[in-house]
Amino acid sequence: MRCWLLTASSSWEKLEHENDIEEWITDINRMKEDFRKLRLYKMVRFESKNKALLPFRQFLIRLMRYLLYSLVLIMISVMIGTAGYRYYADLSWIDAFYNACMILTGMGPVSVMQTDAAKVFSSFYALFSGIAFLSTVAIFFAPIAHRFLHMLHIDD
Repeated sequence: MRCWLLTASSSWEKLEHENDIEEWITDINRMKEDFRKLRLYKMVRFESKNKALLPFRQFLIRLMRYLLYSLVLIMISVMIGTAGYRYYADLSWIDAFYNACMILTGMGPVSVMQTDAAKVFSSFYALFSGIAFLSTVAIFFAPIAHRFLHMLHIDD
């Protein structure tokens, strides 16, 4: 029995080997297993509702880890803004950093953008900053929300 695939050009093409699909699925499953073995995967996952509530000390360690993730996101966002304001608006490093921090915290721009490129960057950075702020809050509060919801399911 031969396997057939429909290509993007809507023509049928015969596979060279009939085991190609099985090999491909095996490779995907192997990659999933490798991903699960990574420490990063273990660092970001939460326990399921069937498992016991995490001890308070370990919960605090998890909370600090997620705080670190949030701080890294904030630092990357500030670096993007500082570099962009420095390049597009020709601001000094301190003024670019100050402007990026003010936009990221929602206070608004400090310096007036003179060029069109600076105005476009400032607009997109403001949109990015709103998403980055919400993402940072979500990352930080994820362990707290998970613990609360986990406590509600302990009796079940």
